[in-house]
Amino acid sequence: MEKNLQLERMVFFCDAVVAIAITLLVFNLKLDPINGSHLTFADLGGTWQRFIAFAVSFLNIAIFWTIHHSFFSYIKKIDVKLMRYNLYWLFFIVIIPFSASLVSSYLSDTPAIFVYSLNIFLVTLFQNQIWDYVAARPEFIKEDIAPSVIYNYRLSCNVAMFNALLAVGVSFISPLAAFILLFLRLPFIGIAKRIFKKK
Repeated sequence: MEKNLQLERMVFFCDAVVAIAITLLVFNLKLDPINGSHLTFADLGGTWQRFIAFAVSFLNIAIFWTIHHSFFSYIKKIDVKLMRYNLYWLFFIVIIPFSASLVSSYLSDTPAIFVYSLNIFLVTLFQNQIWDYVAARPEFIKEDIAPSVIYNYRLSCNVAMFNALLAVGVSFISPLAAFILLFLRLPFIGIAKRIFKKK
């Protein structure tokens, strides 16, 4: 089978950029200046917000990369428009370390959670654009893919977008509730698949 070098180069590039973005998250994990000459557990406990922001953002990027990787296991060709959607997706992926740094310092503040939720929404938006674009073009997808796979990815992407958009709105009412809402993306997708299961 002839290799599509253009597709392979794009996938390798995406993997490298995502790896850098996920690595940059760790730079938010740092201790504030401590009182005295000895480290205490209280000093460590004071960094809990940073660890939560790191853990959630690591999980978010890992999920996005996993889905992206799954997409491209079914895609057999690309064009300029698909590359553009993919670059937009990467752009918002690499912003996550910045928005995560806001959360690590200002977890209870609306602007921080708004920016983070909006960042996640924009990643899900272009993730959805990537899949919708190829799903509407049979020549872009490998022949052995089942229609149920196309449907389930579309459903998952739409639920993820709705979840993040809801978090954007909720951030103005309760920043902490909006942040917790972002944790619920996977359960929401699971429920949606049960309710809207294609027969």
